[in-house]
Amino acid sequence: MDVKRFAGTYGINYGRIADNIPSPDEVVRLLKESKIRNVRIYDSDHTVLEAFSGTGLNLVVGLNNGLLKDINSSTDRAMSWVQDNVQAFLPETRIRGIAVGNEVLGGSNNDLYGALLGAMKNVHGALKKLKLDDQIQITTAHSQAVFSNSYPPSSCRFKDDINEFLKPMLEFFQDIGSPFCLNAYPFLAYMGDPENIDVNYALFQSTDGIYDPVKDLHYDNMLDAQIDAAYVALESAGYKKMEVIITETGWASKGDSNEAAATVSNARTYNYNLRKRLAKRKGTPMRPKSILKCYVFALFNENQKTGPTSERNFGLFKPDGSIAYDIGYRGLSSSAASLKDLQARYYLWWF
Repeated sequence: MDVKRFAGTYGINYGRIADNIPSPDEVVRLLKESKIRNVRIYDSDHTVLEAFSGTGLNLVVGLNNGLLKDINSSTDRAMSWVQDNVQAFLPETRIRGIAVGNEVLGGSNNDLYGALLGAMKNVHGALKKLKLDDQIQITTAHSQAVFSNSYPPSSCRFKDDINEFLKPMLEFFQDIGSPFCLNAYPFLAYMGDPENIDVNYALFQSTDGIYDPVKDLHYDNMLDAQIDAAYVALESAGYKKMEVIITETGWASKGDSNEAAATVSNARTYNYNLRKRLAKRKGTPMRPKSILKCYVFALFNENQKTGPTSERNFGLFKPDGSIAYDIGYRGLSSSAASLKDLQARYYLWWF
């Protein structure tokens, strides 16, 4: 069965750690009006799954980190979870993937490292028994913390202390045809070293970029370099043909006093230029024929997230459904399209 899991090149993360965002039904309307067809959520909330029924939107549901040990310990629990949170909503809700855990390897909770692969295998086993494995993909998203070094891209390797968990997982992914999912944030990289990184390079703006002499490749933006660094690490580990998909990338529009790069102007520039880059349907310097796919983070500003102010301000839309800044979307409360909206809609038709 040939199932299209990702329509075009552009998707979005629909996080809901907030008490003031639109209802799932309103969110569906917002997504359809914006012509965003690929969506990731971080759980399997049934009100969301019901709202997506009959919409034609491609959805990836999340099995969160708190469930990993339980699902790892029992094939019966894995089967029950899949039946209750996936099978029960098919085919009306187009669930195309299950993200098992989020940023586990390299994270602070070492206890979960050993549970991740077993949980993924048990969920996949349940899908196989239910004859759903050919239409629903198993993945897990990684942060940059899985790499020991990523600059220049040709030097990137996976950290030694996670290899015993990572390599069997990559072997499993190769067997079942899953991609390597990466959460990549030029915003965070720039904030970590603003003295040595040109903000224009992080924002897809005109810049000299960087040259990687080992691979003889030039990079005019940081996101491409981060992706190719992942390809180098995979190649070094023996998985040269595995695809890299960006499961999170974005730029905060507001931050604390020590987060000077978190501005509306920078967020708009990053996300607008990212859309244009994805509209070109091209790959990276190292993988020019592998068309890049990205899920932007995030749909809304989420007022109940903890951490620095930037964490609550990654949304393309405000809680009332209006745009946080103009990259071509109209939002739920806008009545007329701007010229930029019309231009962006031209681009989006090609996603």
